Amino acid sequence: MKLLKFKIVAACLFLCALPGMAQDAAGKPADKTTKSVITGEDLLGLKSGADPRKATTITAGYSRKKGRPVLFVIGDSTAKNGKDNGSNGQWGWGHFFGDCFDSTKVSVENHALGGRSSRTYISEGLWDKVLMGVQPGDYVLIQFGHNDSGPYNTARARASLPGNKDADTTVVMEATGKTENIHSFGWYMRKYAQDVKAKGATPILLSHIPRNMFTTKDSVAVNRNTNGFGKWTREAAAMENVPYVDANKLIADKLDKMGKDSIQLLYHGDHTHTSMAGAVLNARTIAEGIKELKNCELKRLLKK
Repeated sequence: MKLLKFKIVAACLFLCALPGMAQDAAGKPADKTTKSVITGEDLLGLKSGADPRKATTITAGYSRKKGRPVLFVIGDSTAKNGKDNGSNGQWGWGHFFGDCFDSTKVSVENHALGGRSSRTYISEGLWDKVLMGVQPGDYVLIQFGHNDSGPYNTARARASLPGNKDADTTVVMEATGKTENIHSFGWYMRKYAQDVKAKGATPILLSHIPRNMFTTKDSVAVNRNTNGFGKWTREAAAMENVPYVDANKLIADKLDKMGKDSIQLLYHGDHTHTSMAGAVLNARTIAEGIKELKNCELKRLLKK
């Protein structure tokens, strides 16, 4: 048993030490500093996914070089966590995604932000800022779902309506007293796709990454989101005729083969947020999904 655990840890350390996997999209070394004591702020990050006060705001399109497209990533803390430097032991897959692509052909920008849902990423104005930087020939990866459940108008108030229909509802926001029109999760995903296409760019919808949760207590099978957000994302992509990557299934299929002990090393702090090893695994798996897409030129920009 001790030998098995040693091999598991060694494999993860090897994965984390691969060249280039600890650099950001702009090619600068990332700060991998970790803390031996979890502070109050870090605990907030562990519980909510990321403290938006610690997020760094960057201008969409900052990495653009003449003649090269930009690949934008939007989503929640599973794609970009906190300051995106692993200070609380958690990393998002978007941080390492650029290492999967040929930097002489495309630049990758991670504009995800922790705690956001398909609804609040729009309502808080984050999407408008990203969209301003999108140009013809670019690509936008869109992944939401982890934060789209819960209350509509109280507490964090970030939920979208379940499903993929055009039906909406109007609520009075507890925090402001103002009214807000809330749409279905699928409606928001379709809006992202429509907005990107209107800019002459290519949207790619992704199902969200799996949690460190299993179908039963004694099962080694990881929960899928096949009948919920994954299904609605797939339907939205089909309705808009845009590429879809079932990241949830692709990653969960790999986890099923690893066993529970190994899976624990891929998450940190809770059942949702990933360690560096988990984020690297997710980034590479999503890249593999893009490689299998038909009629999507982005796969030609992946590293050989």
